[in-house]
Amino acid sequence: MLFPILAAFGLLPSIPGQAAPRPACTAPAPVPRELAGWAAARPLKAAARATQLGTAEIEVGVGYRLALAPQAQATLPIAPGKAPAADASGGLLGFTVVRAGRYRVALGAGAWVEVVQNGQARPSVAHGHGPDCTGIRKMVDYDLTPGRYILQLSGSPQAGVTVLLAALDQRPSA
Repeated sequence: MLFPILAAFGLLPSIPGQAAPRPACTAPAPVPRELAGWAAARPLKAAARATQLGTAEIEVGVGYRLALAPQAQATLPIAPGKAPAADASGGLLGFTVVRAGRYRVALGAGAWVEVVQNGQARPSVAHGHGPDCTGIRKMVDYDLTPGRYILQLSGSPQAGVTVLLAALDQRPSA
């Protein structure tokens, strides 16, 4: 009986390792400068297989409202780091990095994210939640060098998700 009363007044102690509850949003919050393209997201259909990437290219700094494929119809270049649910959605996006640096993938919904180059997953260097009340649920950072990449999304509980690839810090070209 005490638990519901403490919860109602926000008096429960925090549990180590458990995320703090996110605040209720009464209005959208502005996004950080490096994620400015989020607000003007363009519609795009994600590729269901690598041979369709020509129609699913994204640009750094531009937000996209993606239409994803049912996971069962998606042919992914690598196995996802987490097995998706049978009713999940996923897809692929192609992109090019011109300058070496740290890049952030921002997502508006839960999904598993991999950056793939030459058939290998690139390791993430950081991950976390997006800024409160912006619509950004998840952010994953990667250190990337110039080249072609595939952004692989899997396990989304929704058939659509907003995504943005942002350049964080850029190193001078050699």
